[in-house]
Parts: sequence; C-alpha cells; structure tokens
Amino acid sequence: MAREINRLSSRAVATLAERGRYADGGGLYLQISAYGTKAWVSRYTLNGESREMGLGSLNTVSLAEAREAARECRKLIREGIDPISQRRAEKAARQLEGAKAMTFQQCAEDYVRSHGEAWRSIKHAAQWSRTLESYAFPVIGRLPVQAVDTALVMRILKPIWSTKTETATRVRGRIEVTLDAAKVLGYRSGENPARWRGHLDKLLPSPEKIRKIRHHPALPYNEMGAFMVKLRLRGAVAARGLEFLILTAARTSEVTGARWDEVDIAERIWTIAASRMKSRKEHRVPLSPDALSVLLAMSATRQNDFIFPGNRPQSPLSNMAFLQLLKRLERGDLTVHGFRSSFRDWTAERTSTPREVAEMALAHVVTDKVEAAYLRSDLFDKRRRLMDDWATFCAQIPMEKGETVVPLRGT
Repeated sequence: MAREINRLSSRAVATLAERGRYADGGGLYLQISAYGTKAWVSRYTLNGESREMGLGSLNTVSLAEAREAARECRKLIREGIDPISQRRAEKAARQLEGAKAMTFQQCAEDYVRSHGEAWRSIKHAAQWSRTLESYAFPVIGRLPVQAVDTALVMRILKPIWSTKTETATRVRGRIEVTLDAAKVLGYRSGENPARWRGHLDKLLPSPEKIRKIRHHPALPYNEMGAFMVKLRLRGAVAARGLEFLILTAARTSEVTGARWDEVDIAERIWTIAASRMKSRKEHRVPLSPDALSVLLAMSATRQNDFIFPGNRPQSPLSNMAFLQLLKRLERGDLTVHGFRSSFRDWTAERTSTPREVAEMALAHVVTDKVEAAYLRSDLFDKRRRLMDDWATFCAQIPMEKGETVVPLRGT
C-alpha cells in the first residue's frame, strides 16, 4: 500500500527535472516549471472551494520545511481557517508592527512628495506643508501614525476651530488625507479619526455656523472710471498688468503668468492653458479693444516670453506687484481679487447679462450637474460683447454732476 504522505525523497526532489507536479502527500506538491525552476505548493479544499498556496522556492525551502508548512496548513483547515487568509493577516500584522516606527510627520512628508506634481503650484504644496508644521506636527508629528486617535486630533483642532475656522478646516482635511494614505500603505488600521461626516461633526460645530464670510474688499463699480484714470497715468509694468486684469476680469496668477504665445492678436483672443487655471480647464478670454491696446503697448517694450515681465531676467511680474501698486495709489483698502467682484456686481446691476455668461466670463465652474450637462458651449460670442461693454464702462470719466464722458478709443 503506497504511502499517503512523505512520498518524495530528497534525492527525487533534487533530480526530478521534467515539467509537472509531483505529490508528496497531504496536499504538498513539488512544482517544476517549463524553465526548470522548482517550488512548493499546498493544495486544499475548504468550504467546497479548491485553493492553492505557494510555500516558497526549493532554493529557500527544503523538503522538511515544506512538509512542516503543509502540516500547519492542514491543522488550520481542520479548524476551519483558510491558510491563505491567515497568512495575509499575519503579513498585515507584521507590517503594522513595523509601521510603529513610521511617524505621522514622515507620512505627511511622503504624501506631499508623491502628490506635489499634481498640485497647481509649488506655493500650494508649501502651504499644505506649513499648516501641518504649524498645527499638527507639534502634537502628533513624532508619534507613530497608528497612534493618532480622535483625542489627539481634537487637541489640534479645538484651540483654532472658532478663531481660525478656515485654517482649522484645512488642517483637519490634510490630517484626514494623510491618515487615509497611511492606511492604504498598511501603516495604520481602523477608522480615520479626522473624518468629518459622521465623526468629528458630532464633536465640533459646523464651520458654516461659526465662520464669518469675508468678502474680498472691492471697488464699487461706479468708481471704476475714476480709478482707471489714475491707473492709466502710471507707466509701470504693474499698472499695465492691473489694467489688463480689470479689463479681462482675470485672476492675479493668470495675468502675471500670461505669455505672448497665449495671445492671438488678430482674433483678439487670450487662451489660458488648463494647467494655469483654477478649474483645470482651458479658458478663452475675449479681448476688448482696450485690453488689446494694453498688449500692443507691452509688445513695444517686449523683454521675454512673459507679457508682464518682472525685474529678474526671464521672470514674470511678482504676484505682490499689484498689491504694492494699490498702496502707492493710496488704495490699500482694496484687494486685487476684489476687481472680479466689481465686474460681477456691474454685470448683475447694470446689464441684463444671463448668469451663466457672467460666471463663464469669470471662469467659474458650473456646479449644477444638470446645467453643466446641457451647457457645452463657452458662450464666447456673448462674452465678447460683455467684455467690450465692460471696457467701455471702465473708460467712462465721471463728471462733478454725475454725468460721464466716454473718451474715444485710443485716447
């Protein structure tokens, strides 16, 4: 009667060379590939399902060691435990144990490094890191990422939740993302203690209820004509850049980073690449005659690829240049972003422009999914008429008795 287990001998294991599987008994097989490599395999049935688990190469696992591993598999099967699931659990436990040396700060820094290229700018990555350095690292930075719990997250957030609500919400979100990434990498397990919905929302008041909405200080649109007169008397590059920003209702970074190859002078179109847009979508800006005049004036003194060059060679205008200019104009009470609000107020109160046209002129994303599904056009022709009207309005010179004078183009 043939033996049911221990069928193979050490000599047979060493000399067998033909491709196939050779049973040792008890579910243990020596598997020889087409390339002559040899490995141990345990085959078993559990709950009516046939499974197969590798036990290692013959180069690293001897016949005796393979038999012992197969015996351990049979013991687990008798207890109703799947050996493959058991091995995965043991591996996860080892990873988790090893992760005790992985701190929250290390996980956060790894996340920034691996995602930096996907962010809009180096500045954004720096802001992401600074918030954690200021608020999270002092409390949990040196702790094992597995040790971060709700109490520790609350210790970070509670002191700033009511006084620095916007910052606190960003810190919370960045802690949550870091912990989620750590879990995916096997550095921690369990629920995310920084999760808002269904967790921290039970412990902290909603940001919307405590955060005072701060609007960017904006110039009333009926003062725009007088402001533009003063602005156009300035000969600096920053003045031309701010004038262009107002006439196009664009954002600061879009203007300071504008390049000559983005502009089609003949068609009066400025095309901003998706990579430079907040919405990550290409944006075409219709150029009014006044906006085009700014470009023609800048082209006469062209220095590099940037339309509004900075002081350093091959560099754009600083993003602080417009704020400094406003201070020199004795309008430090305003923000650059506020001019977009001036434009939006003007469209709402002084024109019959449909909302979607005004929002597209500002390159705002349509948040209504139904509306977005039907609105496939960028409404360029309508936006061109709107921007021409805006330029005309900005050129109106106020008179003492409330009258206005519209100067001729090019004067």
